[in-house]
Amino acid sequence: MKLTHSANIGAIIPAAGQGKRMGGQGNKLLLELAGTPILVCTLKIFDACPYIREIIIPAAFQDIPTIKSILDKIKLRKKTIVTEGGSERQDSVYKAIQALSPEVDKIVVHDGARPLLTVAELNCFLEEAQDFTAGIMAVPLKDTIKKIDHQDWVLETPEREYLRAVQTPQIFERDLLEKTHTYALQEGFYATDDAALLEAHGHHVKVFKGSYENIKITTPEDLILAEIILGKRRGGSMRIGQGYDVHALIEGRKLIVGGIQIPHNKGLQGHSDADVLVHAIIDALLGACALGDIGQHFPDSDIRYKDISSLKLLGEVGKLIKEQGYVIGNLDSSIIAQKPKFAPFIEKMRINLAEILDIDFGRISIKATTTEQLGFEGREEGISAQAIVCLLPA
Repeated sequence: MKLTHSANIGAIIPAAGQGKRMGGQGNKLLLELAGTPILVCTLKIFDACPYIREIIIPAAFQDIPTIKSILDKIKLRKKTIVTEGGSERQDSVYKAIQALSPEVDKIVVHDGARPLLTVAELNCFLEEAQDFTAGIMAVPLKDTIKKIDHQDWVLETPEREYLRAVQTPQIFERDLLEKTHTYALQEGFYATDDAALLEAHGHHVKVFKGSYENIKITTPEDLILAEIILGKRRGGSMRIGQGYDVHALIEGRKLIVGGIQIPHNKGLQGHSDADVLVHAIIDALLGACALGDIGQHFPDSDIRYKDISSLKLLGEVGKLIKEQGYVIGNLDSSIIAQKPKFAPFIEKMRINLAEILDIDFGRISIKATTTEQLGFEGREEGISAQAIVCLLPA
């Protein structure tokens, strides 16, 4: 049964979390998914839903200016308000309820970190749930679940047929949700989702079919999976690129690797700063898109590139990859040298690359190894580097 487009449904999109399991980089909803902030991907779903009247975004105080700036740029059609959230998700939802217009009589709560919900799925859920006071999305479990004790001994194996993995969106009658939140606040009771608050007070919650693609982005691996799902929907395909570079060690040159000057008595010979690691990464990126190699784009015959920082060249290649319609899924690389030792500098190298490529630090791997004194690297005549990159459709 279709809902009328004048249905008084308000949406709450909690956005106050700081993404600790994403590596502590701040609000994970501001990270990009296929070139767009996760929060924007989620908001566009609700902005396109004809049944949603308005959207409330409870956010951390420090993120409010950034989120408002993003909203100014994307210009949603629906009335959208950013309000200060609380220290816990439940506190944020409670505050957001107070910010809804008085006319709103049903509330949809949806995790900002679930940007793969489709408009069709949202519409269907709202239509199916319209005659119920509380409804949630959920999917059957694929794995066997064990209940354990505090010492990791199995206590029991629940029957999987009656178990569901709960998702959002979840929808509730406004009065009911507000009352149960108020009771929970007074009792100091916290739950991991809003439906659990109703259950704790004896209210029935109807379960509707969810989607296995409606994942919650919690870890760096989830972000990669989300990009793969988006790529599948858009008909694109993953691409892999491999890069290799080598430079001789000579006296009178600074040793620059990964954008860092490494203390050593020799440096790498080359037209630019001869950053062997960055050059291998550039070739891997170009190769993944079949765009040739570093020499074709930045020839050593061009005076513009004399002693240039290779990080600047990498930045240009990063832009080129985005123009081709791809984002970096992950990057793995190795530095091969007998001396010096690179381990103390690897974390800073990863930070440099993440900043230049505008991607999550957790997607970049850099390793260093020796050749046990074999070959030109082992004789300290030069340094080589290898890189492999996975590109996903934007």
